[in-house]
Amino acid sequence: MKIATFNVNSLRKRLPIVMEWLDRQKPDVLCLQETKVQDSEFPLLALTPSGYEITYRGMKSYNGVAILSRKKPEAVFYGFDDGGEPEDARLLRVVIDGIPIVNTYVPQGFEIDSPKYAYKLGWYERLRKYFEKHLLPDAPAIWCGDMNVAPRPMDVHSPDKHLNHVCYHVDARKAYEKTLAWGFQDVFVKLYPTKQQYTFWDYRAPSSLEANKGWRIDHILSTKPLADRCVRADVDVEPRRAKDPSDHTFLWAEFSV
Repeated sequence: MKIATFNVNSLRKRLPIVMEWLDRQKPDVLCLQETKVQDSEFPLLALTPSGYEITYRGMKSYNGVAILSRKKPEAVFYGFDDGGEPEDARLLRVVIDGIPIVNTYVPQGFEIDSPKYAYKLGWYERLRKYFEKHLLPDAPAIWCGDMNVAPRPMDVHSPDKHLNHVCYHVDARKAYEKTLAWGFQDVFVKLYPTKQQYTFWDYRAPSSLEANKGWRIDHILSTKPLADRCVRADVDVEPRRAKDPSDHTFLWAEFSV
């Protein structure tokens, strides 16, 4: 099973990139974040030639998640179900071949002293409780998406300069690590613990890609039964070099199931 994740940063703008990548890489599942399109305007017709089943939930101009899969999901769940803000344009879970796959677009947080950052930390707390409620750490499960956290110093360029960045601040990293500790493993790190590889390069620094000044904030994680069977993982940098690219690129992993 080949699983991929990509913050598309506006699906309608990046359709050619998505379609080309699907045709070339042929994943079994592709999780998209930040689709930025409300459901009534989702480009279903344009995606139909891909042959993938499409599950989505979005809103106008912001957020939005989608899962493209070769097989029709056996079950689909949107958002949190804890009585709070559902965040169904940020959280999508499907079941394929009996395996739960959770796609998240975690809030970025804006600034350390803003309510949005506190909301981000709380979001991770809610997500851990969501896992406790719906998944089992000793059963196969996958969690992927844009986590908006670079977990280690090697996962961000110039880490000393970013100690107060909302995607690298110690509290964000602790919140992420606590959520992982429920029972998930980072399969890229498991396979390549010393390899530095980013998934995001900021638009605001035009030379960031060439200088490789990036962040690893997109992740594929799995519970131990699948992590032990992850045979490959990689980041495809080429889509970041395409015409009108997203500021992120594709991360994928293969599991021997």
